Formats: sequence, structure tokens, C-alpha cells
Amino acid sequence: MTRKITFLTSRRQFLAGSASLLATPALAQSLPDAEEPAFDPLRPPPEPEPSVKRNISSFRAKSWRPYFDNLRRGAILVDIDSRALHFWSEDQSVYKLFPSSVPLSDDLTRRGRTKIVRKVEGPGWAPTPNMRKRNPEWPAYIPPGPDNPLGTHALYLSWKYYRIHGTHDTRKIGRKSSNGCIGLYNEHIAELYKLTRSGTQVLLI
Repeated sequence: MTRKITFLTSRRQFLAGSASLLATPALAQSLPDAEEPAFDPLRPPPEPEPSVKRNISSFRAKSWRPYFDNLRRGAILVDIDSRALHFWSEDQSVYKLFPSSVPLSDDLTRRGRTKIVRKVEGPGWAPTPNMRKRNPEWPAYIPPGPDNPLGTHALYLSWKYYRIHGTHDTRKIGRKSSNGCIGLYNEHIAELYKLTRSGTQVLLI
């Protein structure tokens, strides 16, 4: 009887330990105790984002006509509320709809008309002066690569410090997760990069 009870107790302890291990995030399992995840200044905050009421109609195709007078050099519409980016080519032969990340808060959000002024494949990233004031521990520059918060491509806008760019952290897409920029999956920003050019119109609503 004593042997049986010991066996059952050991088995329960094993199962409990296994369940605990499986419940541990994969990232935590793969990192040594003293090692921290790769630096990412645009990572969403650790607390869960407040629930957002969504329905299928909030992510749907739009017509360019209510937003632009013409499609000269192509046009990008970023809908902050539905967290979606729309693109129309100049000849109207191409229309794309991509899910996006948006700024963390209203004070970081800018709306209005701008345009693409520069395109960079493999961008480096430097925090703005205000970011450095808030976070003096951040590095002055992050070169291109897997730790770079701009992903694989960046479209620089006429507004200083604002970009449409990729991200290596796919958890950000569809969330409030940036310091002001608009983020796309790397495969989507690569596609948009090929479709746009300097002077492409951009409207954030």
C-alpha cells in the first residue's frame, strides 16, 4: 500500500511539473535565466490591451474617391481605428488591403496628409530625442537586422520621424503597439515597397 501511494504521489508531481512547463512561454523556455529577450523599443506593453469591439465590417475594402482627388503616383490610406492600410495604384489596376499596427496612444497618433519621400530596404533605426529623454537606456542606433524595430523595409514620410515600416515582431500587427509609426508584416511591407515610389500620397485618418 505504501509503495502504491508513493507511486501515485510521484506521478501527480510529474504531471503537475509537466503542465507547468508546457504553460511556460516558449521564449522563456529557450532563454537562460540571466539572458533577456532581444531589445525592441516598439514592443507592446506587457499588460494586456483593453478589449476592442470588432466585427468583420471594420476590416473591409474601401473606395479611394472619398479620400483622394486623384491617384497620381498612387495612394495609401491608413485607417487608425480599423488598423488597416489601403493602397491603390495610379492606374487603378492594383488595390491592396493590409492589417497594420498603430500608435500606442492618441498623443502619439498623427492624422492628415503626407507623402513618401524616401524608401529604404534594410533600414537602421535611431530613437527620436524625445524617446531618448523618456528612455535614456535605449541605444542611440540599431543597425539593420533581426533586432531592428523597422523590419526589412521602411517608407519615410514627409513628417519627420514618421514611417510606414515592417516588423520582426508579428505580435504587434493589429494592435496599438508603436511610438507613432504604422507597422506591417515584413512580407506586406516588402510588397508595398515595390508598389510605391517617392511622391506616393499618404493619408492617415
